[in-house]
Amino acid sequence: MADVPDEALRAVLTIARRRTFAKNEIVFHRGDPADSLHLIVKGRFAVRIATPLGDTATLSVRGPGDSYGELALLGAESARSATVSALEPAETHSIYRGDFIRLRREHPRVNEVLSGLLAEHMRRLSEQLIEAYYVPADRRVLRRVRDLVEIYGRGSEAIVVPLTQEDIAGLAGTSRATVNRVLREEERRGTVELRRGKTVVLNFDELVRRAG
Repeated sequence: MADVPDEALRAVLTIARRRTFAKNEIVFHRGDPADSLHLIVKGRFAVRIATPLGDTATLSVRGPGDSYGELALLGAESARSATVSALEPAETHSIYRGDFIRLRREHPRVNEVLSGLLAEHMRRLSEQLIEAYYVPADRRVLRRVRDLVEIYGRGSEAIVVPLTQEDIAGLAGTSRATVNRVLREEERRGTVELRRGKTVVLNFDELVRRAG
C-alpha cells in the first residue's frame, strides 16, 4: 500500500464504517453475500474454510494494517469464499460496495486503493503456491510460525503465538502430526516452548535462520 496516494486513502476512509468484534465473533461465513471490504484497525482475524473431509483449515491470519474481503468491491454480486472470525477483540473500517462505487465516480483515484489491496492479495497467493510446490513441509511450518511472530509482535524475548497446532497446520498446508513433530524438535533445540493451545517462541533469530 506504500504506492497508494494519501488523498485516495483519505477519500476511502470518509465512507468507511467503524465495526467492532468480540473474541471469536464471526464476521461473515463462507457463502454469505460479499458486500464489503474490511481494513483492520485493531486485533487479528482468522480466515478459514471447511475441507472436503469436514475439517476446518486456517488459510491465513490478518492483523492491523491488513485487509480482507477485497473481491467484494469489484462490482459483481458474489459470495464469500471463506469464513472470517475475530481471534481477539478487534476493530475494522468497513467499505461497502455501493458506497465505494459512488465514491469512485467523484474520485477515480480511489481505484488505486483497491488495486493496491488486490496486488498484495495476489502476491500472497503466488508465494503460497510456490511454497506448496517447492518448499518442504517442515520448513513451511517454521515459516508460518515466523510469520505469526511478525503478526503478533516482537515486543519481548518470548513471543506467544496463541494459535493451535491445527491452525498452524492449515497455514502451512500440512497435517497436525507434522506440525507437532516439527515443533517438538524445535522445543528440544530450545527455539520454542509448547503450551496448551499456543506456541512460545524463545529464540526468534534461530527460528528465522532455520526457516530459510
